[in-house]
Amino acid sequence: MSILKVARMGNPVLRERTRALDKSDIRNPAVQKFMDDMIDTMYEYHGVGLAAPQVHENLAIFVAMLDEEPAEDSEATVFVNPVIVPVGDAIVDGWEGCLSIPDIRGRVPRHVEIRLKALDRQGKAVELPLTHFPARVAQHETDHLNGVLFLDRMTAMKSLTFIDEYTRYHAKDGD
Repeated sequence: MSILKVARMGNPVLRERTRALDKSDIRNPAVQKFMDDMIDTMYEYHGVGLAAPQVHENLAIFVAMLDEEPAEDSEATVFVNPVIVPVGDAIVDGWEGCLSIPDIRGRVPRHVEIRLKALDRQGKAVELPLTHFPARVAQHETDHLNGVLFLDRMTAMKSLTFIDEYTRYHAKDGD
């Protein structure tokens, strides 16, 4: 597998809406290899999610570890053409970072509970109920597929912080 180059904030690829894939596209060996490369890249950079635009591809694909507390041995899952359906009205602020905006964290409001509808890597329809951290990850990665960065979702820039200061002053807050 290959480790892919991660696009950083300012690269136009991060601001484009992605192209949906047909089921026949998903089964293409080059697309399957790309999915594997995305997973390897996410693990290499210690992320919990990675969207195709972040590695310079205009495709509606993201990979993520959707465990409540992802660990290094957590399994990554591929989602194609994802759609987020909010469940209820509860929204909560939580800390987010992004491989495309290295060393920066900020508090972002997100739905607490969602349903994630997508195709898996074989083109089969999946629907997952997600809450809390996994729901936040799915919303963050789906935003990438629509050209949206977490900074765009922040309601106030006061929480914006470098990772060192986040670790020193905020990580102990538990979210």
